[in-house]
Amino acid sequence: MTERFTDRTVVITGAGQGIGWAVAEHFAAEGARVVGVDVAESIAERMSELPGAGHIGIRQDLTSPTAAEDVMRDVDSSTDGASVLVNSAGVGLIAPAGELSAETWTTTIAVNLSASFFMAQAAGRRMVERGFGRVVNISSQAAELGLAGHAAYSASKAGVLGFTRVMAVEWAGSGVTVNAVSPTIVGTELGKRVWSGERGEAARAEIPAGRFAEPEEVAALVGFVASAEAAMITGENIRIDGGRSVI
Repeated sequence: MTERFTDRTVVITGAGQGIGWAVAEHFAAEGARVVGVDVAESIAERMSELPGAGHIGIRQDLTSPTAAEDVMRDVDSSTDGASVLVNSAGVGLIAPAGELSAETWTTTIAVNLSASFFMAQAAGRRMVERGFGRVVNISSQAAELGLAGHAAYSASKAGVLGFTRVMAVEWAGSGVTVNAVSPTIVGTELGKRVWSGERGEAARAEIPAGRFAEPEEVAALVGFVASAEAAMITGENIRIDGGRSVI
């Protein structure tokens, strides 16, 4: 693998597991210094498992009002500044719209939408000042499809697409791109548990490719979007869904 990100610092939220971990592995293999941000106590230890040296784990609850600035100040003090931000932290709390509690709605919006916005804002300000940066937000097919039980989740991910486009317009002239990557169901450990049995088979049947996306496939797409080769791609929602959104 070509080390496209040597001497680059990549900040990844939700880096302790799932898509975030696959993204962290991908960037580390391409020579980046990875700063993994996660609520898990084990995040520093987890980052030490990545190939290469100098990776950092920051434990942070990103729903805290000062979390984004706190994280970026830590990044600034420990590195030469973030070249790439990947917003991967999220929750998937599913319930029928008529039964959705205020707590579930508030938590989903706080984690999936607000935390992603404020991280992008804090990182983006610094990238604009330096004249270079890549922000990649992990959205979802649920941002565009009406999926039963996904009212809060869909709203949060649709909001991510909204601020992605606005930031892209505002920052394009400063060498900063902002894009979203929207997967279908991904075969993470959690995804495999939740989408097992008949429920999983029914979901696969709705995907023309006949399978779920793999975490490594999502990570590879994120890596391309963050690369120098993708400098003219900004404000896009790039689907990785095996054709699910076009049927």
